[in-house]
Amino acid sequence: MTETPTTALRGAELIDRLEAQEAELVWDRFDLTDAWKLGCAITSTAQESGHPVGIDIRRSGMVLFRAMLPGATPDQDSWIARKSAVVLRMEASSALVDARLAQAGIDPTPSGWLGPEYAVTGGSFPIRVRGGGVVAAATVSGLTSLEDHELIVAGIRSRLADSGTR
Repeated sequence: MTETPTTALRGAELIDRLEAQEAELVWDRFDLTDAWKLGCAITSTAQESGHPVGIDIRRSGMVLFRAMLPGATPDQDSWIARKSAVVLRMEASSALVDARLAQAGIDPTPSGWLGPEYAVTGGSFPIRVRGGGVVAAATVSGLTSLEDHELIVAGIRSRLADSGTR
């Protein structure tokens, strides 16, 4: 059975898919070597597809991996910082936060709940360690929000399968 792409889902189905991804994609450990390997895997996939994206893995106060591919613009740098800020604050993917707020009919911007340093849109995913919570955010910017999200999910899924971590 072929799985429906996340980009084709909306509402409750999208939220269910995003929550399932977060429950599935949990690391036993995540260190600087893991950040490098994950970043390289996402970068390789993006290069093979000719995607003009920026790729970033960070934890609060420290960039662990960074790549800007041909065609990426300075704007991607801003989107990366703002998307990852959502993940590090909310401890959920920026796509999941966006889907939950949209489902509830909430726009966090006018209320001042989330300021301009946050971008509530897909493209950043939490690096969650079993028993340790969210330790970093992996972010892609340059495609549509859900395509950015899917690129990260594919990279994490591949790295977890390669490392035998789950």
